[in-house]
Amino acid sequence: MQHLSDQELVQGVLRGSATHQRALYQQFSVPMFRVLLRFARDRAEAEDLLQDGFIRVYRDMTQFRGEGALGGWIRRIMVNTALSHLRKQRDFLQSTPDFNPFENLLRTEEDFSANLDAERLLSLLQKLPPGYRTVFNLYAIEGFSHEEIAEQLGISIGTSKSQLFKAREYLKRIIDKSYIT
Repeated sequence: MQHLSDQELVQGVLRGSATHQRALYQQFSVPMFRVLLRFARDRAEAEDLLQDGFIRVYRDMTQFRGEGALGGWIRRIMVNTALSHLRKQRDFLQSTPDFNPFENLLRTEEDFSANLDAERLLSLLQKLPPGYRTVFNLYAIEGFSHEEIAEQLGISIGTSKSQLFKAREYLKRIIDKSYIT
């Protein structure tokens, strides 16, 4: 099937066309899987989230108003699917290990991101405890404000800021250890 416009995909999905549903999935599954990998513990969890997300996309297609890009609307559903999954875990913020965030103050943000390819960065993100990983993704990658994160996760703004700080420090520590070993 040729590449269909957003409008053609939406209209086809709304009519219940399996061909259009498949085309929508083929067009958006890879980029949405990459988004979900950043929130998931591993590939299997990301695959489950992707399937749940597309079920929501098909179910809620009547809510797409065409005011923005279809891909952006789908991305928001995927992020919300991941957040919903994390909220069900209830303890995702409490399962963060204690460490001294000041044990390595010599590394800079530039050092932190230098020479990391996308696959390595994804691997490092998946090693973060769920609370750190979620706040880091929402803030640093998805562009949410701390106020939006707090509202989405049902936490305080201070907790959001603390989780982000700890996530950055935790990533720096993981990177330091990987260079030492």
